[in-house]
Amino acid sequence: MKNMYIDFHIIQTVPPSCVNRDDTGSPKTAVYGGTMRARVSSQAWKRAMRLKFKELFTSDLVGYRTKKTAALVADQICSRHPELLRDDAEKMAEVVLELAGVKAGTDKKDALFFISSLQAAKVAELAVEYHNDKTAKKEKDKLFKAALEKALNDRPSVDILLFGRMAASNPSLNYDAAAQVAHSISTHTVSNEYDYFTAVDDCDRKEDMGAGHLGTVEFNSATLYRYASVNIKELAENLNVDELKIAVRGFAEAFIRSMPTGRQNTFANRTLPDLVYVTVREDQPINLAGAFEKPVFAGTDGYVVKSKKALIEHACDVYENYTASPKTSWVVGKDCGNFALKVNIDQLLEEISQEVERYAAGEE
Repeated sequence: MKNMYIDFHIIQTVPPSCVNRDDTGSPKTAVYGGTMRARVSSQAWKRAMRLKFKELFTSDLVGYRTKKTAALVADQICSRHPELLRDDAEKMAEVVLELAGVKAGTDKKDALFFISSLQAAKVAELAVEYHNDKTAKKEKDKLFKAALEKALNDRPSVDILLFGRMAASNPSLNYDAAAQVAHSISTHTVSNEYDYFTAVDDCDRKEDMGAGHLGTVEFNSATLYRYASVNIKELAENLNVDELKIAVRGFAEAFIRSMPTGRQNTFANRTLPDLVYVTVREDQPINLAGAFEKPVFAGTDGYVVKSKKALIEHACDVYENYTASPKTSWVVGKDCGNFALKVNIDQLLEEISQEVERYAAGEE
């Protein structure tokens, strides 16, 4: 089967906001091309995407990343065996998870573990079997350890396949990520600003002077370049055709429509992209951030128009001098000329689904 990568390039304007902050509460930044840029980490946007997955996928296709793995398994045990006490169910879950090399969540230092609902259900089933098995412990442990590892590797959720899973305590449970998500950066130089605000005490008397609270919030505004890529060949190794179409379409919609939620009540900053450029490649993923190594200057046109122009020019330069043009490409947004097949968002998602279906059927 040939390689197939679907790359997503997005230009998106975000008004005054602080969607992703550092340990001091400041909006994250990065130096690129010698100037300061606004930055939204890949982790923040992947979290937003996973929340969007809950709207787009059925529960069996969405996983849980948690330290409380034992509690999830105990939920499954109790739903199947209501006669059992909750404490007993949690102890049963902890025993088999420890046997599988998964930290159960009883220690605050335990690492997060990514588990699908189907995996949790199967582990719960094995936990009850293990509890009722009267075989000698050494022999029982050997038998059930293999079964538990198989249960935790079979039937992964879509987000586990897309974003990967690392289990330091048992590397056999690891999954390589089929998707890559870049840190989003502004196409131009930014300077963080401060909002000084006061809050009034509603119950103060007229003669009371001053505010009930004073504070500052740091923010910036930016036109962002966002990039992600999905390795379809790798994803297809674990999903059937229908699941593959659902997964890739869902990833596309979530990446396009999601937004990290940092300080959103303060800034109401939720926007949608100004341009979405999607390519299908058979050689390698290509990040086009180089279009903005020289920061865009707004002038009288603002940043969006010039950012689109810079992206298109850089992509054409890359295709002409370094690699072949994409096998297929689409663009959503105006001011793009004949750069790629122009579609709206619904058409784009349908085109992506059809392209994935043809690939899975071996028609590529």
